[in-house]
Amino acid sequence: MPAYAIAHLQEAAPHPEIVEYVERIPATFEPYGGRFLVHATQHEVKEGNWPGHVVLIGFPGIAEARAWWDSPAYQEIAPLRSRHIEGDIILVEGVPEGYDPTATAKAMREALPAE
Repeated sequence: MPAYAIAHLQEAAPHPEIVEYVERIPATFEPYGGRFLVHATQHEVKEGNWPGHVVLIGFPGIAEARAWWDSPAYQEIAPLRSRHIEGDIILVEGVPEGYDPTATAKAMREALPAE
């Protein structure tokens, strides 16, 4: 089942360490089957407030995503970003091929209090 690293990063002033981070990050996730799905692209806010930037890296599974995040290679470069850009980053497991949300809706309906 696929997994994703999702980052919501705030605007930041240009800095040489950020450039170095961007140059080096692909080499940290490629050994784990990771690849950029969203990076350095514009997003369109339809509801709410979402300032800054979105980064989405896809992985074959959650184990690979966790292994990348915890890897010495990534941990070595992470401060290059975190010293200059604030943001929120999560790892999340995707849904399997053919996922049907009606089963989830049924379980939610069954959990509703009786009227």
